[in-house]
Amino acid sequence: MVKRVGVLALAADPVHIGTGGYSIGRVDNTIVRDPITNIPKIPATSLAGTWRYYTCLEIHKYFKTDYRLHRTSRKEKPLSDILVEEAPEWVKGYEANRYAALKCAGQDESPGLNIADVEEKDTGHCGRCLVCRGFGFSKKDQSWQGMIFFSDLNILFFPVFTREGTRWISTPSLMQEAGLLGDAETEEEEAIKVCFTGEEVEETKEGAINLGWLYLPYRWEKMNYRGLKIGRWELRAEDIVLVEKEFFSSIVNSNLEVRTSVAIDPLTGAAREKALFTSEAVPRGTIFKGEIRIFDKAAFAGLLEEELPSEQQLKNALEDAGRFFHTLGIGGMTTRGFGRMHLVLTDIEED
Repeated sequence: MVKRVGVLALAADPVHIGTGGYSIGRVDNTIVRDPITNIPKIPATSLAGTWRYYTCLEIHKYFKTDYRLHRTSRKEKPLSDILVEEAPEWVKGYEANRYAALKCAGQDESPGLNIADVEEKDTGHCGRCLVCRGFGFSKKDQSWQGMIFFSDLNILFFPVFTREGTRWISTPSLMQEAGLLGDAETEEEEAIKVCFTGEEVEETKEGAINLGWLYLPYRWEKMNYRGLKIGRWELRAEDIVLVEKEFFSSIVNSNLEVRTSVAIDPLTGAAREKALFTSEAVPRGTIFKGEIRIFDKAAFAGLLEEELPSEQQLKNALEDAGRFFHTLGIGGMTTRGFGRMHLVLTDIEED
């Protein structure tokens, strides 16, 4: 059985997921784009690696001070004795979390060790805790595919400054896929601006709006918009502008944030000569959509020494650890004002 969990993310700061120094035109540090649509995205690899680290941080803070540094200090101690009282169920309810450490995040520094030796040597992935079971690991005597599968975070709504103020751009197909358009017979309709091109413009236009360098005619259309809320922020129907999918990529790429920076000479404290560079980023206010699948591997439980975490425990762990995205961020240049996001997880109902 697979539990599907939807992910909505609101960029609180510009987000920069770099391509390793690849440059285009005037931009030195470009961001990752989908090879088919050419629209920027947050890759699943970046999301999974960062979330794994934040989950380790979340577990680690519930250990009492005397037991935080070394796994060996927790040996043969009841889990309740080494955790603080306010530890949530997904931490104290999974016994193998006693082996968890910050070393369970990132690249395994000792993949050649057996799982039984990790505790004594206090190094590398433990192969037992919720992080290792949820995100996966590989040791000398055992490899394990994680129970959590991540998808890319793709842009659902993109903010663009217009003469009417900031408007969030999307397409009808993106809203339909996200489940934001409901059944006309059961839900109240709201008016949304829809831009058009081609021969039908003259018959249907009711006004025009600038979307970056594009100036497009639009008409108001009644749609069953279900509403979108992330934390205390809500996207109103009047702030949405829908465009044809052929224009969406051009609008996004022409309205990305580009920052110019310069390297500082550590000796003089002044700008270093010939060290000017530019970086692009997805602007704050962008709304991303993705999906997480949690695979129930109960059939494999008999092959392991420890029981497996439940789907609900894994989801709760992701929800609690997700708060770090708004404080520590994701991607590059987080110390320069990039990367913070609000994340919301929602259950996806199966048809």
